[in-house]
Amino acid sequence: MLYSKRFRVAPGSNPRLSAIDPSFRDKHESKESAEKAIAENGRRMRELQYLLYAEDRRSVLIILQALDAGGKDGTINHVLGAMNPQGTRVHAFKVPSAEEEAHDFLWRAHLHAPARGEVVIFNRSHYEDVLVVRVHELVPRSVWSKRYDRINDFERNLIDGGTHILKFFLHISEDEQLERFRQRLEDPARRWKISEADYEERAFWPQYMEAYEEALARTSTEDAPWYVIPANHKWFRNLAVAKIVVETMESLDMKFPPPRVDIDEIRRKYHEAARHRRGKRPARARKGA
Repeated sequence: MLYSKRFRVAPGSNPRLSAIDPSFRDKHESKESAEKAIAENGRRMRELQYLLYAEDRRSVLIILQALDAGGKDGTINHVLGAMNPQGTRVHAFKVPSAEEEAHDFLWRAHLHAPARGEVVIFNRSHYEDVLVVRVHELVPRSVWSKRYDRINDFERNLIDGGTHILKFFLHISEDEQLERFRQRLEDPARRWKISEADYEERAFWPQYMEAYEEALARTSTEDAPWYVIPANHKWFRNLAVAKIVVETMESLDMKFPPPRVDIDEIRRKYHEAARHRRGKRPARARKGA
């Protein structure tokens, strides 16, 4: 089964994250058994991104959401690492700046949406305004409860403009999160990521699960679906996301644009330039050629 079908949240459904195994790894026993598929999908992503860039008609927006240590950075490294930096971009959504707070909650998302030919990844996104805002009661229910419909309208607007949207929730267990926190403590190169807030937020795990479930249920649409990715195994997370990106981009049936010049005339100019260049080379160089 295509991963774009297996992990898709069906529009109108009511997903229960507790029923989804975050350690699922399909038929693969280990990273080693999946390495060939991982490499193949990486190559194919690069080919498709180049085609998207050349066609310059459509764009792709990849939205990554997860709890702390859920693997957003690792997924970005894997997906963008397989692509040409030209034509790709990442935007991380942090605590809103004063300027962002002075605008509608969707303003900053629209500001960083992809242009034609681009693949853009949102590290967190406008969904924070129905997740953390809800969990910590930063605005009244009467405010955040209306945002689902506004998000759907916003994404519909992007889609109508030629943007294809892929939304991934990287699903890890509480135990896996704690293990990743331990690894950060023991690795000097990752200690900079440690925050006291990470541990404070663990107390709100049930509330976050409830907030995510409602967001998935109310904003997974036919044209902008959510995918719940089992993410306890980092290598399987990378494989699943890459396969869905590949499957989606292949479905776009992209074509290289026709040349904007007369190819026969350019070929004639090339041969003329080549003959001219040969005629200017020193006799010794021509003899030894």
